[in-house]
Amino acid sequence: MYDYLIVGAGLFGSVCAHELTKKGKKVLVIEKRNHIAGNAYTENVNGIHVHKYGAHIFHTNDKEIWEYVNSFVEFNRFTNSPLANYKGMLYNLPFNMNTFYQLWGTKTPAEAMMVIDEQRKELAGKEPENLEEKAISLVGRDIYEKLIKGYTEKQWGRKAADLPAFIISRLPVRMTYDNNYFSDRYQGIPIGGYTKMVEKMLEGIEVRLGVDYLKNKSEFKRIAKKIIYTGPIDEYFEYCHGQLEYRSLSFETEILQIDNYQGNAVVNYTEAEVPFTRIIEHKHFDPVETSHTVVTREYPAEWVKGDEPYYPVNNSKNMDLYKKYKAMINDDGDVFFGGRLAEYKYYDMHQVISSALYFISKQD
Repeated sequence: MYDYLIVGAGLFGSVCAHELTKKGKKVLVIEKRNHIAGNAYTENVNGIHVHKYGAHIFHTNDKEIWEYVNSFVEFNRFTNSPLANYKGMLYNLPFNMNTFYQLWGTKTPAEAMMVIDEQRKELAGKEPENLEEKAISLVGRDIYEKLIKGYTEKQWGRKAADLPAFIISRLPVRMTYDNNYFSDRYQGIPIGGYTKMVEKMLEGIEVRLGVDYLKNKSEFKRIAKKIIYTGPIDEYFEYCHGQLEYRSLSFETEILQIDNYQGNAVVNYTEAEVPFTRIIEHKHFDPVETSHTVVTREYPAEWVKGDEPYYPVNNSKNMDLYKKYKAMINDDGDVFFGGRLAEYKYYDMHQVISSALYFISKQD
């Protein structure tokens, strides 16, 4: 009945559906949730587009990908400039000359580097063996203790000294007064929200919501020649080798009857004693004039079966387990696996779209 059945209406599945339809293929998209757009889903709450699964900021250096997403919806000029709140004091992120001035009063790159270099000496040239040592080797003790340690331990649910060094190997440090978190050439938020963008991708395509593919795999295999699966790979294979690990999140959202709560889209809370990692004020992503605002507190949690998986725990144990599942893919014939859950990989949005476009380019 269908050339392709696509399991999941997130970015990977929606891009595949759009491109395959352009090729003249008959496509059916099914989605377990009651909405499209996956974790990028935005919901209109009294005129404010709320990021229901945490902040999503589109950024890329790839001009073709930028033009591709803008072909569906216009993007605004949002620039991600988060703040860090440590015991009531605010610091600019990423770590830059503004941050160093706030910490130490240094005004020149040379002054800031002198402080950082002096603090790095505590490792005495030792090769970092964990995240704590790696962070100190990059930015010194002050920044680590105030802006990295508590936030990271909350995010991962583990002591920094017990986390692998590679997690923080690309810590952004800038010797300029630049609060733009991303260095990519293109950055922004879809005007009207990500759901609007995905709606455009899926225009004219049959989509069924609230449908669990894994509860009726054999029936769905009969109605489509090929299947693109974007869900958890271990769940697809019924956890036969065991469960992959993730970190999860829970959200506490409230509508406040004031027009501006924190003056910024994202404020991180970096001390361990504060249970949430950050507060998001949604109206600053896609600015609107309202007398109210919507804020969300994010609480990290250890993932358990039934929760929404967010961040794969890409340590050696889990990667070895993933390889066992990946080796089973070819045994399943015309079922293709793509996206962050099916590939057990943390993808930025532009990477998901690029991966989907590459996959479709290889299809007949």
